[in-house]
Amino acid sequence: MQFKQNLLLKSNTFEIFSKSFSEVSFKNAYFMASFILKGLRWNKNYLLAFIDNHVIHYPTPINLTYAWSFGSSAGICLVIQILSGIFLAMHYTPHIDLAFSSVEHIMRDVNNGWLIRYIHANGASMFFIVVYCHIFRGLYYGSYIQPRQLLWCSGVLIFILMMATAFMGYVLPWGQMSFWGATVITSLVTAIPVIGQPIVDWLWGGFTINNATLNRFFSLHFFLPFIIAGITIIHLALLHKDGSNNPLGVDSGVDKIPFYPYFFVKDLFAFFCFLFLFGTFVFYFPNSLGHPDNYIPADPMSTPAHIVPEWYFLPFYAILRSIPDKFGGVAAMGGSLVVLFLIPFTNTSEIRSTTFRPIFKIFYWLLVADFLILGWIGQKPVKDVFVLVGQIATVFYFLFFVVLIPLIGVIETKLAHLKTNE
Repeated sequence: MQFKQNLLLKSNTFEIFSKSFSEVSFKNAYFMASFILKGLRWNKNYLLAFIDNHVIHYPTPINLTYAWSFGSSAGICLVIQILSGIFLAMHYTPHIDLAFSSVEHIMRDVNNGWLIRYIHANGASMFFIVVYCHIFRGLYYGSYIQPRQLLWCSGVLIFILMMATAFMGYVLPWGQMSFWGATVITSLVTAIPVIGQPIVDWLWGGFTINNATLNRFFSLHFFLPFIIAGITIIHLALLHKDGSNNPLGVDSGVDKIPFYPYFFVKDLFAFFCFLFLFGTFVFYFPNSLGHPDNYIPADPMSTPAHIVPEWYFLPFYAILRSIPDKFGGVAAMGGSLVVLFLIPFTNTSEIRSTTFRPIFKIFYWLLVADFLILGWIGQKPVKDVFVLVGQIATVFYFLFFVVLIPLIGVIETKLAHLKTNE
């Protein structure tokens, strides 16, 4: 009897405790759920407002042409490269004895591995095509002129990081051109007096290209695209800070329309045109932009007859080869990139668009031709005639950015003021 009373007492106590605990737990759970939902609602509204302000209702000059679609296409290329690279990294082995075989494994054994690899390899070329067009468009329409100096500089920084990422990615298949390209390009650092050789040994992780080098290149190649994505966000923030430029090169004021749907549809059409070109290379000419020697496993004892980088490096490679001195060539190649940062600060013109700059327009198209000539010279063997043409093209390249941009700006400004005074 006593046992039953104790059991009943404990049961009532437990029931009271459970009921109290349930009420407290329910109140706490309700409070937490309300807090989380309110937080999500605030974040949702904030996120939607951000997208609305910077994508949907972003004020865009009404007279933008398809030349302004290269920026959005470049962003899509970056996303394609990151996604395809992640899938390739799942099957790639960064080891000098297995890297080449792992690439062949991706091509032969992985479901649609050939497609992922061709998308990634040709996507790099398409990325550079779009970015080169984007740069030359900005140069033509004066997108570097105040107040967009930082916007231009951030874009140049993205371009340099792209080059570093692409170079390290070209080494990963560990074919003949990968190995010897890495050997030649990294050895250029030895041109730096005193500290050059220690830096190269540090880059290699030894006294020659080895497994540590391949692992470092793979790690950096995987990591740098996310840095590029972060700087791209900064690039967009700087763009939206002062607004987009336009073909006339004048402030649009209130003569703007929302980005969506007008320019969204225009960019979408440009993307499908780009996708058609991209698909043509991926499905019909997947190896046309590569080098056949890279389908031969890396052999340190056999040097290829002609070592050339990927086509998008050729203009800068031609500048490197145009100067016989090793240190001078390295300095010239580095200077050819650094000089791009100086354009906003050496410009003296009060007119943005080259459409209204007849003198500058002539030299602009000469620069385009000069850049193409440098690309052609970069793939040619080192012979006297090609070296001479490369030297002339290199001189004009630096002359344009260092001398002609400020000089032509002064001349055109004086002529414009003279015409106004008349």
